[in-house]
Amino acid sequence: MPNYRGIIDIISCEHYLCVYVCDPVVECIHRLDSQGKAVTQWPVNDTPIALSVNRANNLLVTCDVVRKIKEFSAHGDLLREITLPDDVIKPWHAIQLTSGQFLVCHGAKNDPVHRVSMISTDGREIVHSHGGQPGSDTDQCNVPWHLAVDQNECVYVADTNNRRVKLLSPTLGYIRAVVTRDLLKGHPVRLCLDTQAGRLYVTDNEVKDDKYTVGRVVVFSV
Repeated sequence: MPNYRGIIDIISCEHYLCVYVCDPVVECIHRLDSQGKAVTQWPVNDTPIALSVNRANNLLVTCDVVRKIKEFSAHGDLLREITLPDDVIKPWHAIQLTSGQFLVCHGAKNDPVHRVSMISTDGREIVHSHGGQPGSDTDQCNVPWHLAVDQNECVYVADTNNRRVKLLSPTLGYIRAVVTRDLLKGHPVRLCLDTQAGRLYVTDNEVKDDKYTVGRVVVFSV
């Protein structure tokens, strides 16, 4: 892939048979076709931090600094921008549900609120939430960084600094920890759920002096 400066997230689209790559250094999206032969890119005009694909097969780009979700067509046309509520600080990842509502995980190390929030279709209201003040109890999160949703719209959360992956109900009630810290060497940062195979892929990153040093992908049956 030419002309890339950094990679922070990657996602595939089964409909268009392509892969999108999030480049925060030059603030752009790279698109590769399924054979890796055709590469295009387009500007986000803000720093992108995470990606997802919605039911319309459009690309959702989470922009943490400006607290926005930007929706692009598969060819890079900006379709709309959704500004998140004021108390959604440092959004890490957003997924659109079949209802049109959005799931957003948010909260960085020194932020007062660490939550997973279900947000209305226009981005103005929080409908449900899980978390609050950062902590390690079952109803708390500590840097919830990435999300995955199954066919029943139950939610998997990479609760990064608690070193676990939590499973929440469709209304964001706590169900259980599906991955605990004793199964990881470091911190879970990215999730990928294969619903057909019943497999959850978790990136497990070791941290030293606030820098990621070693990483691996761990696969769990769910």
